[in-house]
Parts: sequence; C-alpha cells; structure tokens
Amino acid sequence: MHKTNFEAKIFVNQLINELVGKQFKIVVCPPFVSIMDVIELTRGTNLCVGAQNCHFERSGAFTGEISPTMLKAIGVEFVIVGHSERRRYFNETDDMVNKKVKAVIAEGMRPIVCIGETKEEREKGLTFCIVESQLRQALYGLSKEEVERVVIAYEPVWAIGTGIVARPEQAQEVHKFIRKLISDLYGAELAQMIPILYGGSIKPDNFFAIMAQSDVDGGLVGGASLDDQFVQLAAIVQSFVE
Repeated sequence: MHKTNFEAKIFVNQLINELVGKQFKIVVCPPFVSIMDVIELTRGTNLCVGAQNCHFERSGAFTGEISPTMLKAIGVEFVIVGHSERRRYFNETDDMVNKKVKAVIAEGMRPIVCIGETKEEREKGLTFCIVESQLRQALYGLSKEEVERVVIAYEPVWAIGTGIVARPEQAQEVHKFIRKLISDLYGAELAQMIPILYGGSIKPDNFFAIMAQSDVDGGLVGGASLDDQFVQLAAIVQSFVE
C-alpha cells in the first residue's frame, strides 16, 4: 500500500528508462488504483504488470473485492497469491489460496504463489513441514499443464520487514526442497521450469549472494522495490543472465 497513482506513474516511467533491454522478466505490482495507468505506460516495454491480490470468484456480492476476470480484462499478467501479509492480517487460508491460484490460471494469468514459515515455526524446526503443506495445498487439484503457469515465491515470514535476511545457504536449502517436492509431484522436467523466487528483506547488499544459489531464480521484492534499489537489484539479476 504505497504510492498514489501520480507517484506510481512517475516511478514506473523512471523504471522504464532504467530497465529497458534487460534480458529477464520484470514484473511490477502496483496497488489496484494504479494498475490501468501502469499497464498503459509499460505497453510495448519489457515490464509486465501484476496485481497484489484478487478474489477467487469471477463476480458477485463481495463488496470491496477485485475479481481475476476484471484484472484479466485490463491486461494484468500476474497476480500475487497468498502473500504472508494477506494470510496474517486478512486471515487467508490455504484453501482460499488454492481457489485463487485456480481462478488466476483459469483467466490465463500467472499466479505468484507465496509460501513460508513464521519465526516461531522455524524455531520449532517446522520449516519444511509448513512449506510442504502450504505448497501441496496451493497446487491441489491442478494439472501438470496448469502448474507450468505457476511461479513460487519462498518468503520466510521472519525475514519480511524485519531487516533479517535468510542466509544464502538457508534460502538455497528451502528452494532446493521446494524444487524436489515439485519434482516428486509433477516430474523433474517441470520442476526445472518453475521459477522459484526468494522474498524477504532483499537489498542490493545481500541479493547477489542469494541469487548465486543454484535453486534461486529471482526475487519477490518488497520495500526495496519502492526506490532506486529496485534498479540496483535488476542489475544484479542481469549479471547472472549475461
């Protein structure tokens, strides 16, 4: 919940100037009130536009909600689903996340599915149990073809907005586990296709070491996406694709 529509347009114009020609996928997810203007600004560029959330129904008496059908109609390509803040503050359950994943895919968009453990869960040694449970439930009932459209984001809740970052080896350990689980469920070939992003207090001074891990494919960027740090992070990713 950052930037007015005016501020979003200024910022996206700056990003377009800085990020043109990058050889990897860049997705910006502004608040709902800015999505249409950002889509117009990014048309014909290498920036894609996503939404931060959606409802799982196509329409109905759900005052204040936005449906995946509405998002698809204006040109949205990605939707963040199950972000830890949605789970924590708005009581989103694994069942709701699963319904949203299916609804987003049904509209031809790609869900960025967020999974991750809390500080208490990690301290109890439950990291892999939580990650496996959330991922299995998020993908429940999806065909192999549908899973091909999914992006996974591992966001350790204990590292979001706290300034604490998972050590590179911690991120790799969980990302490797996620990839192995996808391989067990849908095959090794598909597991290699699925992007697995890391999200959790990413900054330019810690992102290179995280990106250097073999099972980390990119970042789900929070606070650092609001200023010039985002451009610096993009430069780090570019160094790995050249």
